[in-house]
Amino acid sequence: MLIKEIMSTDVVTVSTGDSVEKCAKLLQENDISGLPVLDESGKVAGMVTEGDLIRRASRIKAPGYLEILGGLIYLDSPKKFVDELQRAMSLEAGQLMSTNVISVGPEESIENAATLMVNEGVNRLPVIDEDEKLVGIVSRRDIMKRLYSN
Repeated sequence: MLIKEIMSTDVVTVSTGDSVEKCAKLLQENDISGLPVLDESGKVAGMVTEGDLIRRASRIKAPGYLEILGGLIYLDSPKKFVDELQRAMSLEAGQLMSTNVISVGPEESIENAATLMVNEGVNRLPVIDEDEKLVGIVSRRDIMKRLYSN
């Protein structure tokens, strides 16, 4: 069985310039947990998930440091702190989104997609065609319905 047989083709998306509030509203209204973010050319630039929105509202832990001879030695990555701070202050989907998007093609098998989801720890996979355009999305729920339907 192939992904194109179970994917949802009516995909709710946002653009990089859409507001974080719009993302939250679309997630709630459509009872979904993630949205592909499209760039100006219609290609998937990233994903905004419920986790991203929740992380945005959480407290950010400053990196630990030692002060020695008037200098600072960071015990954690200051870059990670700055990245988290920027995401927490984001106003647009393009600033909040995760850019490491794991995707599949429509001709991929369900088993390979399920393995990819488990290995990568993702709940949904954008389905991308040979022109790198979004043609659908497949979620864990879609795979569960197919594998365990009566």
